[in-house]
Amino acid sequence: MKLNEISDNPGSSKSRMRVGRGIGSGKGKTAGRGVKGQKAREGVAIKGFEGGQMPLHRRLPKRGFNNLFSTDYNEVNIGRIQAAVDAGKLDLATPVTIDVLVASGVCAKPRDGVKILGVGELSAKLSFEVAAASKSAVAAIEKAGGSITLLVAPKAPAEALS
Repeated sequence: MKLNEISDNPGSSKSRMRVGRGIGSGKGKTAGRGVKGQKAREGVAIKGFEGGQMPLHRRLPKRGFNNLFSTDYNEVNIGRIQAAVDAGKLDLATPVTIDVLVASGVCAKPRDGVKILGVGELSAKLSFEVAAASKSAVAAIEKAGGSITLLVAPKAPAEALS
């Protein structure tokens, strides 16, 4: 094959339509833009403009906000962790951290950490180093003979602060 022999597959690209080149071409006179008016002119970008009427995006009320300080945890049930142990994806000797869970495929991406939830049964003796855990999950982990270390200090209840 030579460089001068390279070509596209037949029919893979269409030649552009030359507009405004006489009425016999089929795209003459108005060049496919309809008749007169603002949109027939050049340089018009009127997304969301409704002819002076208040646009829809300004008529509707604003609602809610994005909390900059919110935490987005990976929520993992102990039953899912037990299934990973049974499948041989988690090692009993190493502590269970977010990096270990991502590497084993239990979590897709790290986010702000992991929270262990108590749905399911846990029989493996594991040590956890996680951001948060529910009370039922902590009870199930300790019942199975494991230990849990919370990396983020739990918030004090509201009545204890006053």
